[in-house]
Amino acid sequence: MMTALDLLDTLEAEAIHIVREALTSASNPLLLFSAGKDSAVLLHLVVKAFAPALPPVRLLHVDTTWKFAEMYRYRDAVVRANGLELIVHRNPQAVAEGINPFDHGALHTTMWKTDGLKQALDALGCDLALGGARRDEERTRAKERIFSLRSARHGWDPRRQRPELWHLFNTQVQDGESLRVFPLSDWTEIDVWRYIEREGIALPDLYFAAPRPTVIRDGNLFVVDDDRFPLDGETPVERVVRFRSLGCYPLTAAIESDARDCAAIITELVESDAGERAGRTIDREDSTLEGKKTEGYF
Repeated sequence: MMTALDLLDTLEAEAIHIVREALTSASNPLLLFSAGKDSAVLLHLVVKAFAPALPPVRLLHVDTTWKFAEMYRYRDAVVRANGLELIVHRNPQAVAEGINPFDHGALHTTMWKTDGLKQALDALGCDLALGGARRDEERTRAKERIFSLRSARHGWDPRRQRPELWHLFNTQVQDGESLRVFPLSDWTEIDVWRYIEREGIALPDLYFAAPRPTVIRDGNLFVVDDDRFPLDGETPVERVVRFRSLGCYPLTAAIESDARDCAAIITELVESDAGERAGRTIDREDSTLEGKKTEGYF
């Protein structure tokens, strides 16, 4: 019978195999780094896969300018600690037009994330991008291949995806095509947290319960992270909260929790039946996540 420890060893070995297969087959790869827990685990695996040498990949952060302040501090600290190159891209049109999550709704996600990512991949000539998406996060991601073929316009077509029997991967692409590779595809949220605990991986403090200023909007708890958050006669209330998933702070709801370390978080997840991305309001926009993926979002 496989124990949790055996499972982590197996998942780690498979992920490192995928990372090596991906990075040694690409001419200009990038690692998509969001400063969230999954990209932190992915970066840890990439570093481990090529140690003691530096991994042959640059990090790309598609910045919406609306991340939590703690995420930016964490991102820069991790990059410095690992001696890696970080490329930050912000969609210049979104900057010029002042696109923001309060006034522009789904357009914020489209311009900052989808269009911004495609701009960066085109400008950098990327032929392969590593990402931290997992199949258990959301039903659209459940049908994704580990090596996901993308068109010259970065679109995803399920009919063009390749079989991956016995973890045999086809890394060949035509001119203009590229691959998105997801080494954590078969991990669950609890696997991620058990691995973080075992490996001692540093994360943004936002994942751990602490008193934070919050307001309630449409039944969701939002942390007032800076003075750009418009208050409609509200007074932020300090509550002990944490986040299961991190994105733009006005679009990412917190949960009330007392889990202040990895062990407590794992216990909380075992007892919870709520979805990991329940607090990500972009998942409820008119355009589905599958539509976003078809357009090149992740």
